[in-house]
Amino acid sequence: MKNFHKYLAKTSIEDNWGLYVTTVGYTKIREHQPYPVSREHPTTHRFTWNKGRILNDYYIVFISKGSGVFETAHQQASTIQEGSCFLLFPGTWHRYKPSAKIGWEEYWIGFNGYYPQRLMRSGFFSKKNPVIHVGLNEELLMAFHGLIDTIRNAAPGYHQLIAGIVLQIISLVYNASVYKQENTSDALQYISKAKFLLQEALESDVHMTEVAQQLTVSYSKFRKDFKAATGISPNQYHLELRLGKACELLRATSLPVREIAYQTGFETLFYFSRIFKKKFDLSPMHYRQLHRK
Repeated sequence: MKNFHKYLAKTSIEDNWGLYVTTVGYTKIREHQPYPVSREHPTTHRFTWNKGRILNDYYIVFISKGSGVFETAHQQASTIQEGSCFLLFPGTWHRYKPSAKIGWEEYWIGFNGYYPQRLMRSGFFSKKNPVIHVGLNEELLMAFHGLIDTIRNAAPGYHQLIAGIVLQIISLVYNASVYKQENTSDALQYISKAKFLLQEALESDVHMTEVAQQLTVSYSKFRKDFKAATGISPNQYHLELRLGKACELLRATSLPVREIAYQTGFETLFYFSRIFKKKFDLSPMHYRQLHRK
């Protein structure tokens, strides 16, 4: 996924809705890359490690890859690993940064309104324990992707749609904080991580041998366990994800079919069209026409 951020204005409609979104984004920070990338953000959100920052809204930051450090006025500096979320509270000083040697990938949402304020006052989340390990949660990753895609498409009424997605994200993070469910099966644990990695790689063609190396298992074992858990091979699973994404873009955007092929990791328009028609018995253009009618 390419770096993305958006800052949203609030109107009386969003205010009355009870939950409104102020900002959404994704950033990949490579090793030894300066952080934060302040010039890309408004002055109200810029900060340095030495000074830290105070914001006016609630935030959830999800680290999907890499590691770093996080500190607030209520919690000493602690290490943040991939698969962790941390919350930022209005009026609370904080600072965070990725490890210079590793970097990280971060998703974030800023939100407010009387409904999240009520959740926080009711004790569902704590300023003293703002770090929550959610694991490499595919459902959470898909929610962030859906949030970003909805904002990019900017269909009428999308502010209310993204408010619903944010509520889903809040619920997923809360469930992780309460139940802390860890799969007892080692095989299923690493298959969950594999699904997460494939979900992150929708824009590229993936070599499954490299995925198996990341998971520190042989390719034959990876393929066997993956098929036992999902019913299909990892290659087929990844192809289904990419075609599903292509269908979504065909329905919801006016992007040229060639660009959609590129965004879903197909090297040529011809190959994309052939695979798409084999799956749906329709060309991409006919699929778009049918679903827009």
